[in-house]
Amino acid sequence: MSTSNLFLSLGKPIKNEYGKVIGKVASFALDPNGKFDAVFVEFADGQFSKQSMENFRFNGLEITYISKIKSQANMLCDQIPLLWRKDQALKDLHDKNKFTPEVFQELHNSFEGVLNQLKKDGQVILDESAVEIARCVEEIKSLSYAIANLELEHEIGQVDEENYRTAFSLLQDSLKRATTEKTDYELIKSKVSSILIGDPSTLPKANKVYAETVLTQQKSSSPSSSVASSPSVADNGSSADNLPEPPVVVYVKEIGKAGL
Repeated sequence: MSTSNLFLSLGKPIKNEYGKVIGKVASFALDPNGKFDAVFVEFADGQFSKQSMENFRFNGLEITYISKIKSQANMLCDQIPLLWRKDQALKDLHDKNKFTPEVFQELHNSFEGVLNQLKKDGQVILDESAVEIARCVEEIKSLSYAIANLELEHEIGQVDEENYRTAFSLLQDSLKRATTEKTDYELIKSKVSSILIGDPSTLPKANKVYAETVLTQQKSSSPSSSVASSPSVADNGSSADNLPEPPVVVYVKEIGKAGL
């Protein structure tokens, strides 16, 4: 939707990523250059709030609100590995005497400061995700009881078939939405946790590929595979000392280089 047409969304409903209507567009905030900067939202409970444009996706007259926790988590999971790579490159260049120790220390301290702040932001995301997961668990529990009571009343004839089907469909849709939302927050929590503790699976892609390559070599060079595919190697008495180092050593070294 072009910016000139954004005003057409005034008064239109806003849905979250799971299709639930959470409010409507009340107004927009524009900067002095006429660029849309924020959206004023009237939430379903009647409260107003100013939200950044980055938290919205406009598709025609369909407006979707993107969870701030999600957008912040994605940004953090991109930035932390990038800082690791930059700090490692900085150390490599310093080892090659590309610049003075003073310049190295200043840049290293700068990277470390940003990294420490991102880690604090990550902890906030973990805490907020835990709150959202707990909310979803309670919602799922309530919906499950609601479905059970509906089934019971329908079974004894207190609820006719038409109303039963309508209510059951509504409850099932809400249950699916709450379950999907809970799963999403659990994935966010897991992803951010892995980044903060330096899980090898969160290392930059180049390091991951290297580690996976060594793992493949380790498997192909294991005693069992050597006997099966190349008897002459076993006959020559090759020992485990000639095998590549276990992959775990590679991961530890790579993480160390990343500055953890």
